[in-house]
Amino acid sequence: MPTPLDVLFVDEANRPDDDPLSQAALDEIAAYAAYLDETVPPKRAVDRNLLIATWNACHFNSLTKSWSLPKTTARSPKRDYRCLWAMTEVISRFDVVALQEVGGDLRALRYAMKVLGPNWSFLMTDVAAGEGGNHERIAFVFDTSRVSLSGLAAELVIPDEAAEYGFTEGAFKKQFARNPYAVSFRTPDTTFILVTTHIDFGNEDTQRLPELKGIAKWMQDWAADANRWHHNLLVLGDFNLDRTGNTLYEAFVSTGLEVPFVLQSHPRTIYGRRDAPTAASYHDQIAWFSNGRAKLIGLELANGGICEIWGRLLTELGLTKASFAARISDHNPLWVEFRLPA
Repeated sequence: MPTPLDVLFVDEANRPDDDPLSQAALDEIAAYAAYLDETVPPKRAVDRNLLIATWNACHFNSLTKSWSLPKTTARSPKRDYRCLWAMTEVISRFDVVALQEVGGDLRALRYAMKVLGPNWSFLMTDVAAGEGGNHERIAFVFDTSRVSLSGLAAELVIPDEAAEYGFTEGAFKKQFARNPYAVSFRTPDTTFILVTTHIDFGNEDTQRLPELKGIAKWMQDWAADANRWHHNLLVLGDFNLDRTGNTLYEAFVSTGLEVPFVLQSHPRTIYGRRDAPTAASYHDQIAWFSNGRAKLIGLELANGGICEIWGRLLTELGLTKASFAARISDHNPLWVEFRLPA
């Protein structure tokens, strides 16, 4: 049967080296698409709504050119065409997706862009070298029929005068392990800047906490300035927070950044629990300022949530969560919908 991935197979070198997907796997993909239809609001007229997501795609590097690898296999990577189909099915539902853990090998991203089609584009950083960087890129993937670039693309750098940002002089000379990445987009009536990051997962006090304090203060200053030009500023990504109420979360919201209520009841990773979504693995966030000079202009929050992946994909393989993470991810895509001004 035809699939969205057929565009890849025009090149003989990309064709899968195994049998086509089983009917059970095809039925699962169809059921997952139906679940997304019910979960994520549709893309309305281009001036009616805006859909933004963030997803730590878990070592989004290369992939194996097979439809579906078995549970036990010596082949690597474990991400295959079936996984790519599921991941692009998620990405396609949004206008802009911030991706973390894009690797140095771009095969998975390049193939994803082909599957998404000619109306999709991306911007990304170079790989983050050095300890803590994990050889990762940060990327924005976006639907050009819905949003366009408005001119800005930059990595965030904390100034040397670090005391203003809560550090002693010279304490932040090494900068972020993976510099936050800011890109501006526009719809016909609204301009917005998205800042995405993947905070260092190192020691809470010496690595995570300084980065969280730095980006919170930086966002506060920049949001107030950007607001003067009617540019909205939002931050999203993997902040490696543990739970609400602890030191890391308080540092993140210390300057007035707010995580919308609609997102607070959702587990961020496949290890989280619906009955205790903030108990652990509360890493991923989408936040902005709702008060003062830095508040959003012309964007009204309409909805938000996650796209569940564990228990809905690759179910018949009987994978552990760790094995599932290597094929899809251990993070749930997190999203918000905004209403745009009439």
